[in-house]
Amino acid sequence: MKQQSNDKVPRRRFSNKKLSLATTALTVLFIFSGCKKELMPSPETQSTAAMNQAQNAAKKTPVIVVHQGTSIQAAVNAASPGTVIEIEAGAYKEAIVVNKPNITIVGSQNKNRPVIIQNSGDEDDGITVEDAGDGFVLKDVTVRDFKENGVVLRHVNGFLLSGVTTLNNGEYGLFPVFSTNGVIENCEASGHSDTGIYVGQSSNVSISKNEAHDNVNGIEIENCTNVTAEKNHSYHNVVGIMSVLLPGLVEKHSTNIVISKNEVEDNNHINFAHEGELEAAVPSGSGILIVGSDNTLVLDNKVSGHQFVGIAVVSTLILGSLLNPPLPPEYFADIEPNPDGVSVVGNHLENNGYNPPQGLPLPGVDLLWDGSGNNNCWSKNHYTTSFPSSLPACQ
Repeated sequence: MKQQSNDKVPRRRFSNKKLSLATTALTVLFIFSGCKKELMPSPETQSTAAMNQAQNAAKKTPVIVVHQGTSIQAAVNAASPGTVIEIEAGAYKEAIVVNKPNITIVGSQNKNRPVIIQNSGDEDDGITVEDAGDGFVLKDVTVRDFKENGVVLRHVNGFLLSGVTTLNNGEYGLFPVFSTNGVIENCEASGHSDTGIYVGQSSNVSISKNEAHDNVNGIEIENCTNVTAEKNHSYHNVVGIMSVLLPGLVEKHSTNIVISKNEVEDNNHINFAHEGELEAAVPSGSGILIVGSDNTLVLDNKVSGHQFVGIAVVSTLILGSLLNPPLPPEYFADIEPNPDGVSVVGNHLENNGYNPPQGLPLPGVDLLWDGSGNNNCWSKNHYTTSFPSSLPACQ
């Protein structure tokens, strides 16, 4: 939930001559069509040609293999755009910076000996991809113990983070910002004082089939457009999944968000965010929070075991009021902080709101709305408690 306040912190007529040339071409075509069988290659020749074509295409993709004991960064420095960098199993104590387009970094798939990229001592970020243009792929590596962030992407168009594990990297595990057209899938993030899997000020991103646990925020979508979080498992965080609109950022909207088919359970971790940060105000025991986000669909999720709330739809002003000292309303003057057009449909909620934190202005329940915003609705949810007791139905 760190605020990136500037752009730096993610197409007739034919003449007689032409008529004569066309007539000649048709004549030649007629002559050759009579011997079409003789000119067609045999199946064996076609197969050989296809194989040669595939081999030639493979040769055009440069590959660099990083052996244990050598440097991943040296391989990145030597790579040309389009290179695949394959990393042998083992531990690599270094930070990596990628600033060229279309680089693929792939770790060994040996489950018994993973590729581990670890802080060599005092490094802030594990892997940084910044202003690299189009295309970045990171697969099957573990990034751990960096002071600030595990994997940072800034201004990247077209990215894939797959099978990446981030452990105990200060504030963020996976952290794409100002980026577009991306996929985050089959990753795991734990031990981060802000967010395990974060997407900020970005658009057209899919967050799918990931596992987030033991963070402050498991999965956070902040000031984004067209983002989907689907089939993730978020547990043992302070809050499981949050879509939020915050002030003071370049992007002033959070809209067209889909949160569906996730399993969100037992997010009752003590809040260990840094004091004074907005994430420090997030109440422990929260399943799915929609905070100021517009046109958001919360669909077919399983949400259970939260001390405070299962699914909440509230204004960003509420979050500011929970800080100590609270933030005044003028702090939010550059955004419209109320959630509009939120639909909460077909979710299964149980055992939420049984022990809410003291001092909150809202009760502990399965479904919660603070009354702010327009065109918000709830339908076909399985739940026991709500506030208010009657929620507007979806038409």
